[in-house]
Amino acid sequence: MEDPMYSLQDVIRCDLCETPVPPKHCDICHIHLCEACVGEHLSDQSKDHYIVPFKLRGITPKCTKHSTEVCTQLCTTCNIPVCPLCVASSEHEQHKKEDILKWFEYKRKLMQKDLQDLEKSIYPRYQEAATNIPVQRADVNKHSQKLTTALDKQGEALHTEINTIIQGMKSQIDVMDAQHIAAIDQQEVAINHTIPEITQAILDLKRLLDTSDVCLVSEYTSRTEEFRNFPAWFHVTLPTFTPQEINREQIHQQIGSLSELAITFLLDEPRILTYIQTECRDLRRVSCLSDSELWTCGEDYILRLYNLQGELLRSVQTKSGYMPQDITVTQSGGLVYTDYIDRSINLVSGTQIQTLITLRGWRPLGLCSTSSGDLLVIMTRDDGKQTKVVRYSGSTEKQSIQWDDQGKRLYTTSNHTKYLCENRNLDICVADNGAGAVVVVSAAGKLRFRYTGPPSTPRKAFYPVAITTDSRANILTSDYNHRIHIIDQDGLFLRFIHNCGLQYPWGLCVDSRDNLFVAESVTDRVKKLQYYK
Repeated sequence: MEDPMYSLQDVIRCDLCETPVPPKHCDICHIHLCEACVGEHLSDQSKDHYIVPFKLRGITPKCTKHSTEVCTQLCTTCNIPVCPLCVASSEHEQHKKEDILKWFEYKRKLMQKDLQDLEKSIYPRYQEAATNIPVQRADVNKHSQKLTTALDKQGEALHTEINTIIQGMKSQIDVMDAQHIAAIDQQEVAINHTIPEITQAILDLKRLLDTSDVCLVSEYTSRTEEFRNFPAWFHVTLPTFTPQEINREQIHQQIGSLSELAITFLLDEPRILTYIQTECRDLRRVSCLSDSELWTCGEDYILRLYNLQGELLRSVQTKSGYMPQDITVTQSGGLVYTDYIDRSINLVSGTQIQTLITLRGWRPLGLCSTSSGDLLVIMTRDDGKQTKVVRYSGSTEKQSIQWDDQGKRLYTTSNHTKYLCENRNLDICVADNGAGAVVVVSAAGKLRFRYTGPPSTPRKAFYPVAITTDSRANILTSDYNHRIHIIDQDGLFLRFIHNCGLQYPWGLCVDSRDNLFVAESVTDRVKKLQYYK
């Protein structure tokens, strides 16, 4: 509908000078004013004035207690418009008051922000989760079928002697399926309960943003933070079947076993359990020596060991005097670090440093100690044209990973930050900052997937700068955008850790209880987080 202010047939003009399309309005005198005439109008001190933008004319309501007065302020204590007589009364004497126009604009901005959050971020997140529910159900059935098939194969070999046991184990699967489906149903109920409320909130906000009724607007209460608390995520550790060779004398024990169904919920708001203020300069890396002791390093040349009370237990200077590029703790408790400048990989034992490997034509970046005791090192060639992951047993090269099945590079060739870790399923996971991706290959070096961030989130550059895994084979990678991504072992995005005050998270490690340690490069702190219930 055309605004009469701009109608060609009836152009609204300033009531004092006839200037067309005046931008201001006196909401008490009910006259239109151009910018030049506002001062002249306000100079008439024989009566009150209240100048508002033309489009917000009518914003000041009549006072319900003083019929000859209009309300130019809002009592935020009572949440009602008040006129000058109300303001001067004892009823509102101790109350906080705000200019009604400023308060209206503040509320409009809040509603616009809430509308944007609901439409662009929160609602799509619920939609995506709701869409994923049937997929989760289908995956339950697929996995259960695999388990049932394995049990049937074992049952055929054992014939009738073990049918009773087999049926009993199938019943276990049914019970666990029921538990799993119940957990999914619980999440679906929560999601489907909230989606209509969000939809209604969006409609209400749009309606409020189109009104100039200050009473309705001032009654508005934001529910965005309530909706932002997404229903609890859960992680499922699926049961597996482990067959045994048949021994008729011990048939019950040798059928095999089903692991328990484990449903673990991720905390919607991870908790900071403690933090350690280090002496490192520009803290970059952290590695668990134990659940109570941590090795750290930054852009200086000192390796420092701290306990959870923040006490410095030991400090060791690098052999070359250059900064360490990365650190890892071996299964035997030794500390290994890479030195990019002198191309070496070194072992710290007590106060002694032993050079394990010196590279020629290559420079080491990230490294990790594997479950088998090997070392995985990602390195870049001096000319910057090649990058590869190398597996070492002691100082002997056992494996080199560089190309995919089509002969294309797996990793970017720049010397951008690159770190890696081994997952519980023996996958090799690389945080490739140059590619803006997590690149995951199998133990044999076959590309499994690339993760570049969840597609449904607002587009931001993804800057992975560190990586670790937990006991459930989930992959955690720190993003320099003040957040940590959690994905499962197949590359499915689970959630962000971003709402616990992280500041430029860099190095990551996980202890035996799945507590996450995060090195912040700006604050030089290590934060200990709990992210599972």
